[in-house]
Amino acid sequence: MHRHVTAALAAFATLPLLGSAAPAQLAVSANDGKAVLVDGVNRVPANPGSDYVTIVDLGAKPPKIVAEVLAPTSVVGPPQSVAVAPDESIALVTSATKLDPADEKKLIPNNEVTVIDLKATPPTTIATLTAGNGAAGVSINRAGTMALVANRAAGTVSVFTISGKTVTPAGSVALDARSGPSHVAFTPDGKTALVTRDGDHKISVLSIDGAKVEYTKRDINAGLRPYSMEISAKGDVAVVGNIGIGQGDADTISLIDLKANPPRVVDTVSVGQTPEGVSISPDGKFAAASVMNGSNKPKASPFFNDFGLLKIYSIKNNKLAPVAEAKVGHWCQGVAWSKDSKTVMVQCMVERQLQMFSFNGRTLKASGAIKTTSGPAGIGTALR
Repeated sequence: MHRHVTAALAAFATLPLLGSAAPAQLAVSANDGKAVLVDGVNRVPANPGSDYVTIVDLGAKPPKIVAEVLAPTSVVGPPQSVAVAPDESIALVTSATKLDPADEKKLIPNNEVTVIDLKATPPTTIATLTAGNGAAGVSINRAGTMALVANRAAGTVSVFTISGKTVTPAGSVALDARSGPSHVAFTPDGKTALVTRDGDHKISVLSIDGAKVEYTKRDINAGLRPYSMEISAKGDVAVVGNIGIGQGDADTISLIDLKANPPRVVDTVSVGQTPEGVSISPDGKFAAASVMNGSNKPKASPFFNDFGLLKIYSIKNNKLAPVAEAKVGHWCQGVAWSKDSKTVMVQCMVERQLQMFSFNGRTLKASGAIKTTSGPAGIGTALR
């Protein structure tokens, strides 16, 4: 953790805290204090703020902050850099980059995974673990017994076993060194995981047997630079965001049929520039995509737009179909759904807001925002 601590974080004790009667719809937002967007360029600010997580009750009307905890994180990598245990006992937060000790105007790869006890009063960090360099996307299996971390700079996936609130390193899976593993997600039965590889445009299939995790050598091909990903609660499909190369072209999201043997891409639709985050509604009927829409480009760029987009697609008969969209802020990252699939939260870095939308199955309506001190960069819930 770097040395700059904001006044807002010093006031943690004044926040409502998460106790034994914790709400059952937690969303954990990881907020990066060492990244600001300056005319389309991600820069380290002159006085970096603190990295920390905001714990939100997404089931409240309106959603509200219940606690905040200091923890290193990073906007670099897909916004699925937070995993919440199914029983909401712990959260894991990765940090793909950190300030360079030799030059605090620069970032270098990081390998930290922070374990946060969500049941403590107040919630607190209980362990810091080591993954691989560029530790990015992280997931916990439905049994709450294993976590996987995609290491973009190392070309590996780290394996951790979980017993209660104790998380223990258990080896790693080697992929191609240039593959850029970005996110990794478990199927509900815990026997398979998928890894997006934005370095070589593949999605790899891992097999899991107890604590043994292996690369099956089976790869799925979706689109340019598969990045964020989510598997449905039923385990029938996965949605992948293909972020492209950032040159103003319309990028895509893909639907993977996990019931097929072997699993395969069955539909791909154009969504606009840079679908940074994707998320499937808990009822499995819809997919949400946070689309940058050029909002992260220099203002002089022909590809710049002064807003991002939240887009909702239906998932039916192995097809994605547009349902609704709404304007959001700039350089927006992750997306999270409430348990009833009626509230969608989007992280917007420039505004430093968690922007809320109500969804009735047909339309989106802005319904408020939660302010953060640092830029919200990664999001996780126990609903995956």
